[in-house]
Amino acid sequence: MDTHVFTFYNEIWRCVFIAQLRKDEQPINENIKVSELMVIGPNGEQMGIKKIEDALTLANYAGLDLVLMSGSATPAVGKIMDYNKFRYEKKKKVKEQQKRQRENTKELKEFRLTVKIDIGDFETRKKNAYDYLIKGHKIKGSIRFKGREMAHTELGAEVLNRFADSLSDVADIEQKPVMEGRNMSIILAPKK
Repeated sequence: MDTHVFTFYNEIWRCVFIAQLRKDEQPINENIKVSELMVIGPNGEQMGIKKIEDALTLANYAGLDLVLMSGSATPAVGKIMDYNKFRYEKKKKVKEQQKRQRENTKELKEFRLTVKIDIGDFETRKKNAYDYLIKGHKIKGSIRFKGREMAHTELGAEVLNRFADSLSDVADIEQKPVMEGRNMSIILAPKK
């Protein structure tokens, strides 16, 4: 592909990208509204205070973007960098922080059982609960009584106790079966 055509498509892409720039992101290239700024080069070297036109020319010559890092400073600070790479790294850091935060705050996973639960369904829920307990999450087993089942809540308590006993090698009972309206629930915590 001809380098002029490539440069043309690259410029069009940058214009489209700038048009889609969200308000929470830093202004880049022609979106920077200051007359002059302190320019930092792509390798971190200070290039001095330059007019915006000169800084944009330097960024264009390097094939990179001029990004306004601090508009409130006197003078404003802009850096010549690959903005897409910068955004990618920023998103990657945010995802890592969210992942660490999720690991620190273990969640309570609910498994719904019924009074008349079949053996296969019971085993599937037990296996899934086992996996969550191994990861360190708490488990809530619950049963919702329907119609005439309310007359035999002891059957629901038996199912929940059987659920807790089947997971006793990896979990301790944190809260015994408790009735809350039409629901009965038990909470299991992983063994330490």
